[in-house]
Amino acid sequence: MNVTIRQERVSDYDEIRVLVRKSFENAEFTDGDEHHLVDRLRSSDAYIPELALVAENEEQLVGFILCTKITIENGENRYESLALAPVAVDPSFQNLGIGGKLINGMHELAKKLGFGSIILLGHAEYYPRFGYRPTYTFDIHLPFEVPKENSMAIELSDGALKGIQGTVRYPEAFGI
Repeated sequence: MNVTIRQERVSDYDEIRVLVRKSFENAEFTDGDEHHLVDRLRSSDAYIPELALVAENEEQLVGFILCTKITIENGENRYESLALAPVAVDPSFQNLGIGGKLINGMHELAKKLGFGSIILLGHAEYYPRFGYRPTYTFDIHLPFEVPKENSMAIELSDGALKGIQGTVRYPEAFGI
C-alpha cells in the first residue's frame, strides 16, 4: 500500500462526503452529520484550505482530516487555536496507520502555518498516542458537557498553551 497525503481539491468534495459518511456509519459516538459538518466548515471563515487533507492510495481517497480555526476565550482574552474534526478513514482501510499518518501530517503542517495548538473531541485511548492530553490539564473547557477524558488538546510547540485557560468557542458551522 502506497498512501500519500495531499491537500483536498474541489474535485474531491463529493468523494470526501461519501468517505466521511461511510467512515462514521458504525462509529460509537456519532450524530450522523459529519459529512454535512465538513461542507458547513468549508463555507465558514474558520476554514483553512491548507488544513483539509486527504489520504490517497492508488488514486482512491481512503482518508480525510480537517482542522479549522477556533478560539479559547476567557473574559476579554482570546487565543487562537484549531479544532480537529473530523478524522475519517474508509472502513476497509482502517487499522492500517492511515489515520495516524493524517494526524501526524496535520500536526506538521499546522505548526508550519504558525498554529500552536489543536483541540479535539475524540477517543481517549487513541489520541494520546499522538501527544494529546485532556484539556482540563490545561484548564481549557468545551462549551458543552462531555466525558473529561474525551476532550483533548496538543501543544504543537512547547508551551503553546502555557497560561492559556478558558472555554473553546467553535465557529457557528459546528452548530454548537
